[in-house]
Amino acid sequence: MLVDNTVERDSRVQKAAMSAAAAGWEVHLIGFHRGRKKKRWTLGGANVMLVPLHEVLSKPRYRPVRSMIRRPLAYGHPDVATYRRRLVMSRRAELAAARLEPGTKGPVRKTWLLGRRVVTKVQQRWIGLRVHQTDSLTAARNSQQSPLEKLMVAVWLKLLGDRAWRVLDRGMWDWEAAYGKVIDELEPDIIHGNDFRMLAVGARATLRARAKGRQVKFVWDAHEYLPGVRWNNPPRWHPAMIAMEREYAKLADAIVTVSDPLADWLVEEHGLKRKPAVVLNAPVTDIEVSADQPVPDMREMCGIDSDTPLAVYSGGATKQRGLDIIIETLPRLPRLHVALIVPSSRADYVKALMNRATELDVRDRVTLLPFVPFDQVVPFLAAADFGIHPLHHLPNHEIALATKFFEYAHARLPIVVSDVKAMSELVNETGHGEVFRAEDEDDFVRAVTAVMQDLKRYRAVYDERPDLLREWTWPAQAEILDGVYTELMPSSAKPSAEKQSAAKPSVHE
Repeated sequence: MLVDNTVERDSRVQKAAMSAAAAGWEVHLIGFHRGRKKKRWTLGGANVMLVPLHEVLSKPRYRPVRSMIRRPLAYGHPDVATYRRRLVMSRRAELAAARLEPGTKGPVRKTWLLGRRVVTKVQQRWIGLRVHQTDSLTAARNSQQSPLEKLMVAVWLKLLGDRAWRVLDRGMWDWEAAYGKVIDELEPDIIHGNDFRMLAVGARATLRARAKGRQVKFVWDAHEYLPGVRWNNPPRWHPAMIAMEREYAKLADAIVTVSDPLADWLVEEHGLKRKPAVVLNAPVTDIEVSADQPVPDMREMCGIDSDTPLAVYSGGATKQRGLDIIIETLPRLPRLHVALIVPSSRADYVKALMNRATELDVRDRVTLLPFVPFDQVVPFLAAADFGIHPLHHLPNHEIALATKFFEYAHARLPIVVSDVKAMSELVNETGHGEVFRAEDEDDFVRAVTAVMQDLKRYRAVYDERPDLLREWTWPAQAEILDGVYTELMPSSAKPSAEKQSAAKPSVHE
């Protein structure tokens, strides 16, 4: 399996690799890190390898011609501007020190120092002007709304079509350099590329293998609605990635994805003849937690007793995920304590949330907690009273069935979710939570209050609908993924438990 991260925090690929290995496939899971040497370890029966990624082509390059056209006085690179600014500062400091030295009262010395002051001041103003133009040019190059950038994107797409990503974002070749040789040396029978970057890397590796006469199948695991992503990247990056996905999607022998809405969009966007298999981001429920690593007590970590109402949010922390509404409404929700399980307590957005909690005098009712191992997530969450998922309305959020949604369910927690399409429809259908209008504080308070006042009623859904939890488990989803592999290689019979290690060909995910 191929993945464009460091594996440790990607529960989906970890679960996929482990379950595929347990089903008898030889699995090599390849991610990246920024070190100099490969890293290796095992994950269940899967072999994990992190390859060094050196970003060379993704870095801004020296572009003097464009500098002359757009900002004639700009330096060719921001690093040059930084150097020049620091150089003139050093000269001013040296001049100030020279004026304090003994023997500076004579007319010759005064005249010499005056000349240096004039020259330095002229240099400072000239360099300041050029630095300003450099900063302006850098901002224009990085602006999503830059008319010239939009024009250049349109021109390249017109000239090269979907192949235009090769010009718009050459950084993709850094990924090729990191992964390509490793994949070729492993000689896989199935290549499983996760997300859009590994779609390109995996598709090209498949083409190389077939050119050598090997029969290789390619599986693409689509995690995102790519046109809907809103990441802080240069303006050419997004259209480049969309073009790249269009070019390589049709080369996949099979496509799997994370939700039915995304599967429907992929069919429409790429003209697929067959709807992708849906493999939900469901949690692992059949792994016994090791006694050597007991599950932490969330309430103890929060410093609260069993009678204190406890809400939990688990996942990434960004403004688009709507965590502000939790903090803003805490003064209106007496006694409620909130646990925020986030990747880093030092992120700027998280710090801003905590500062706002302090301003509202509710900081003592908010606890930041770290992630726990994926096999501990469900029992860890179970200590809370209900889960919150307050997403804003964005294209990707509308079609998402997030991992935390299913983790909350297996922890038997009612869920308070914003009215993003996929998750709100499911909550309304099952009745195991409340839906509120995204970014509407009054409606959020209503939904939270309703859940807090009748926790038993919302929890009862899990007893009334045991089919929900059976379907929302990773073992059920793993069977779907194993079926995809088996269909691609029908000559590979299901292995027996005693022969799992050698019964099936290798899968490089």
